[in-house]
Amino acid sequence: MEKDPVCGMLVDPKQAAGQRQYQEKTYYLCSPACLDRFDQAPQRYVPTDKPDNRKERTGN
Repeated sequence: MEKDPVCGMLVDPKQAAGQRQYQEKTYYLCSPACLDRFDQAPQRYVPTDKPDNRKERTGN
């Protein structure tokens, strides 16, 4: 089972309404409505893997 990134529902990939590739990962979506929402703004539903850009202050 995979988690639909839009609504959070658990989705069987074999029964999913569709799937999308985004940032080298496949996401499975439960319904046409979730597919549309994901297509409009995938970055809204996918967590970023970017490291924190803030640097620790070392007293320099």
